[in-house]
Amino acid sequence: MKKIEETGHFLASKMKNKPQIGIILGSGLGGLVQHLDVEEEIPYHTIPHFPVSTVKGHLGALIFGKMNGVDVIVCNGRFHFYEGYTMQEVTFPIQVMKQLGINKLIVSNAAGGMNPTFKVGDIMLIRDHINLFPTNPLLGPNDDTVGPRFLDMSEAYSKKMLKIAFECAKKLDIHVQNGVYVGVTGPCFETPAEYRMFAIMGGDAVGMSTVPETIVARHRGIEVFGLSVITDLGIVGQVEKVSHEEVLQAANVAGPKMVQLVYEMLPKL
Repeated sequence: MKKIEETGHFLASKMKNKPQIGIILGSGLGGLVQHLDVEEEIPYHTIPHFPVSTVKGHLGALIFGKMNGVDVIVCNGRFHFYEGYTMQEVTFPIQVMKQLGINKLIVSNAAGGMNPTFKVGDIMLIRDHINLFPTNPLLGPNDDTVGPRFLDMSEAYSKKMLKIAFECAKKLDIHVQNGVYVGVTGPCFETPAEYRMFAIMGGDAVGMSTVPETIVARHRGIEVFGLSVITDLGIVGQVEKVSHEEVLQAANVAGPKMVQLVYEMLPKL
C-alpha cells in the first residue's frame, strides 16, 4: 500500500482532471490513443514503482486525457505474468488507478477463438472468465479496508456496461460476439488438444492477460468491461500455426472497430 500511495501521489501531481474510467490496451490495440485528447503522457520507466512493458506491441506509457468528452487514464501497454512479474506487479496499475479515483475499468486483449461461429477480426465482449492461472493476485494477507477476504465473482464483468456495449455496437452497425474468456499463463500458444479442452470447459476465447486485472479491480470495487479481438482461431480441425507478429497484424486490422465502440460507450458509462 505504501508503494501504491507513493505512485498515486506522483501521478496525482501530473493530473489536470480527475478521471473516473481506466482503460488498459492489449496487444496491437494502441490505436485508441490516436482518438485521445492527450493531456499528459508519462513513460512507465519514469513512474515510481511501476513495472515496464517488455512485449512488442505494448508501448509502455500512462496517459491522462479526454476521449469523447470523458476524462480517462489509459495504460498503453500492460504487464503479463509470463514476463516474470508477480501477480501483484501485473496488477499494480489497477491499484494505482483506484488510488487516483477510477470506478470503472475497460480492459482489452487479443485472443484466440475456440467458438466455431467466430472468425479472425471479430470483437468478443467478455461476459465471464475461467481462471487457469496457477496463482491469484489476492493471495496473502488481506486488508479488509481495501476489499473483502473472500471476493464474490458472480458478476466479474458488469452486466450494465455489457448492455451499453451491445446497444452502442447496434447503433454503429458493428458485429460483436460475446463469450467466456479463458485466462492462461502463456507464453506458448495453445496446442490443438488445449484448444479442444478449453472449448469443452465452456471457453470461447483464450488469452494470457485480463483475468488478474479483473480480479483486483473487482476486489477494489471497480466495475469491469472487457473485450477481446479474435486474432487467430483454435477451432477443432482448423488449428493453424500462429506467430505473435500475425496476432499483432490481426489486432491492428480489427482495432478501429474496437476504438469506435469504446469511443461511443464512454459518455454513456
